Amino acid sequence: MLDEVEDTLLFEEILGVNGSVGLITLNRPSALNSLTLEMCTAIEEKLAEWQKMGHIKAVVVRGEGEKAFCAGGDIKTIYHNGKSGIKKSKKFFWHEYRMNRRIFHFPKPFVSLMHGITMGGGVGVSIHGSHRVGSENLIFAMPETSIGFFPDVGGSYFLPRCTGKTGFYLALTGARCHIADALYAGVIDHLVPQDKFDDLITALVEARFNDNTNMQVSDLISSFSMDTDGMDIFKPHLLEHRSEINQIFSLNTIEDIMERLSNSENDWCQVVLDNLLEKSPTSLKVTLKELQLGSQMDFDDCMQMEYRMALRFLAHPDFYEGIRSTVVDKDRTPAWRPNTLEKVTKEDIQEFFEPLAEELNFADEEIEHHTDNY
Repeated sequence: MLDEVEDTLLFEEILGVNGSVGLITLNRPSALNSLTLEMCTAIEEKLAEWQKMGHIKAVVVRGEGEKAFCAGGDIKTIYHNGKSGIKKSKKFFWHEYRMNRRIFHFPKPFVSLMHGITMGGGVGVSIHGSHRVGSENLIFAMPETSIGFFPDVGGSYFLPRCTGKTGFYLALTGARCHIADALYAGVIDHLVPQDKFDDLITALVEARFNDNTNMQVSDLISSFSMDTDGMDIFKPHLLEHRSEINQIFSLNTIEDIMERLSNSENDWCQVVLDNLLEKSPTSLKVTLKELQLGSQMDFDDCMQMEYRMALRFLAHPDFYEGIRSTVVDKDRTPAWRPNTLEKVTKEDIQEFFEPLAEELNFADEEIEHHTDNY
């Protein structure tokens, strides 16, 4: 498998003081480093290998090119696969979610260097690591409700654990976060200028780690952090709407959320309402339930739940219609089925969460330990 992704994914072991740093470079800049099945499988295999190697003291993941760390999964390929049969698409999610879990449980420092567009699957290959670094040009989002899908790749776990109800807002609206908002939401730990990424990697290679490795790595990253005090450009916009977000997105149903937005005299609330009205009604209802359940579940159970949901969406017309209107034809006029919230019943939603005949299997994975990063 590693040989099949030689051009799209680069693995290096950089020898330094007291061990080596494993470096993963997503190398599809012309496709905004979007993930393929082969890339997900290769990353999971390489991490399993590096986990067992005593000389690998940390892992860094980065994206090639100026525009993006990773724009997500290769949904155009999933779209075409789905039209001719969903077997390969099922395989994609199987391996992507196993990769996400491998990162979450990785027992050594896992440093994600995120710049530019970081969305969907790109979030899954980065945010579950022990140290999340964003650049000044970061554009972070989970835009899945716009394509008739749901925030996956562990979204059911990390989004409910964001600051206040910020994660619910981001998940349902697909709103884009710049670096200040990403820091406020808690999805990013550190702001480091993109032109310092190479220096940071060099410093990690040269560092001599002791028993308190994660703290050492945090301190080292902090030494490269940008001082944003007094800079208006780095003030979080989400903080301005904290009260509205926490009140409205704590409601139990999409209908209640939309009613509260509609009754508000706040211009921002009207913009958010218009945004939600463009989304797939099925995606909105499934996503809200996903986050409500995920807030009480551990990571592995969240991934099992998401696999069930993903396979149900592969059989749902909204997923293909959303990709068609957003990525394929780009007409931005999806014909959702059903097209109103009222037509999406509780029974319809529950079906997305029912057990599968073939569940996501973690039995053959050797996981040492995990310290929660959220």
